[in-house]
Amino acid sequence: MKKISETITNLPFSGIRKFFDIASEMDNVISLGVGEPDFLTPWNVREEAIYTLEQGKTVYSSNAGILELRQEITKYYKEQYNIEYDPKTQAVVTVGASEGIDLALRVLLNPGDEVVYHEPCYVSYRPCIVMAGGVPVAIDCKDVNNFRLTADELIEKITDKTKVLLLSYPNNPTGAIMEKEDLEKIAKIIIEKDLYVITDEIYSELTYAESKHVSIAELDGMYERTIVLNGFSKAFAMTGWRLGYALGPEEIIRQMIKVHQYVIMCAPTTSQYAGIEALKNPGDSVIKMRNDYNARRNLMVNGFREIGLDCFEPLGAFYLFPSIKSTGFTSLEFCEKLLYGQNVAVVPGDAFGASGEGFIRCSYAYSIDNLKRALEKIGNFVSAL
Repeated sequence: MKKISETITNLPFSGIRKFFDIASEMDNVISLGVGEPDFLTPWNVREEAIYTLEQGKTVYSSNAGILELRQEITKYYKEQYNIEYDPKTQAVVTVGASEGIDLALRVLLNPGDEVVYHEPCYVSYRPCIVMAGGVPVAIDCKDVNNFRLTADELIEKITDKTKVLLLSYPNNPTGAIMEKEDLEKIAKIIIEKDLYVITDEIYSELTYAESKHVSIAELDGMYERTIVLNGFSKAFAMTGWRLGYALGPEEIIRQMIKVHQYVIMCAPTTSQYAGIEALKNPGDSVIKMRNDYNARRNLMVNGFREIGLDCFEPLGAFYLFPSIKSTGFTSLEFCEKLLYGQNVAVVPGDAFGASGEGFIRCSYAYSIDNLKRALEKIGNFVSAL
């Protein structure tokens, strides 16, 4: 038989899933691995979904998504960031923000175009670039810079073939954020080099700095060259609903809808009605979740520092990225020994790119009791070394 696609067969499976397949076969494991809120989707959102099901609202929506949802999404970005998008022509509802990454890359890239992105990063970026025919070019962000992308690091990686910068802040796995002044320095280079930007802002609601999240699309000269990706998974605890969206220039969004209509048709209708309710009547659920995460964040940062592991203070998302270099183990060795020795599962840092070696990712989207037990066990493990 003829060989199947070498592009796909040469892609590795996710380093996260590979490790947690081992953990799933063990008993009494405390897992700090999965990036999923431990809160329930707010009741009013679930109730709206149930109501629409009872009413039989289960048919396909338009390819771009229910117009009312697109109107609420664009209204949200206008209110939060003073960025104005036309809901009819500049918004598409996707199956999670993950589909948005794929759509944007497919539309922007020709074979051989280079995409610059920063590591450590979400595990899907590099594979999605490759599957879209692009060439991934990683920038190793450093803990001394709190894992922020600097203008100097960016300019070093840009060539005549560079077409896109893929930006992701607040960051998974590090919890790093970019302040406005950081983005302004980056934006000057993007404009000078005439690049597109895909900005993944799925954790935009989960920031703990004094200033709120800034979208690079807000900055002068960036609106017409930026595709914004976001969704409902993290801020509204709606991971399983698989609901995201993309905002951007009309021509790019139109082409993204074209790909979306052929491979997906439309996002789940029930999820879209739930998303309308989440945006129209958020109540205090988002604020409550953010406050709870902030308390857990402080607990974990202090806990790791007391254990003796270096840990910079993350100001976004719900992850810590402590250094384990002082133990002498590689990231994988540390995680395996911790798992088998103390029944605590965390993710090796190199699952998020080569620059993650020497670190581990710990999610604090878990109960305070579980986090305290995990810290105690990690402390016992490190002390025994």
